[in-house]
Amino acid sequence: MQFYGLVAIIPTIWDTQFSPGDARTLTDSQRRTDRRGVFFETQRGKTGKLAIGTITRRTEKVLRECRKRMVVEVLPDAPIFRDARGKHYTMFSLDRDFRIVRSAEFPGDKRRLMDMRRSGAVEAQAGEVSPLALAGKMANSVDQSAKLQDTYLPRRVAVVRLADDARKRGRRALREND
Repeated sequence: MQFYGLVAIIPTIWDTQFSPGDARTLTDSQRRTDRRGVFFETQRGKTGKLAIGTITRRTEKVLRECRKRMVVEVLPDAPIFRDARGKHYTMFSLDRDFRIVRSAEFPGDKRRLMDMRRSGAVEAQAGEVSPLALAGKMANSVDQSAKLQDTYLPRRVAVVRLADDARKRGRRALREND
């Protein structure tokens, strides 16, 4: 279908946990590298807060390969992700292209790109991420806001079982110290 920008932005959103709006405005000038790989430094569109979005080596490879197939050369301060015509993604064009591919690949599916932010938060919580680290990853105050916690951290059995496991560790520690 030649949606190379979409092919690249999907894993970028997944890895960075950026909102689609923040991901679609990423530029090469925001790209950084450390010993663990590539990341982007930007500001959240909603809050203006510094946001650091890490990507996996696999996503870095997908991004590199998709860039080779794009129809335009992208300048360092211009948005990286482009539609099939070479225009940078807008909120509307990104949603439209995602719906086209989603309908072709998963008829009847209603998921949206923004759902990846919630899925990533749930995974991190199930992996026992500290609230402060999750807030840093999401560039928001999910560690302090009950409203954001309700939005991004719905009740899940896997997470509740973490509390069960913690209680077992606690019982063991209490028995050993009595």
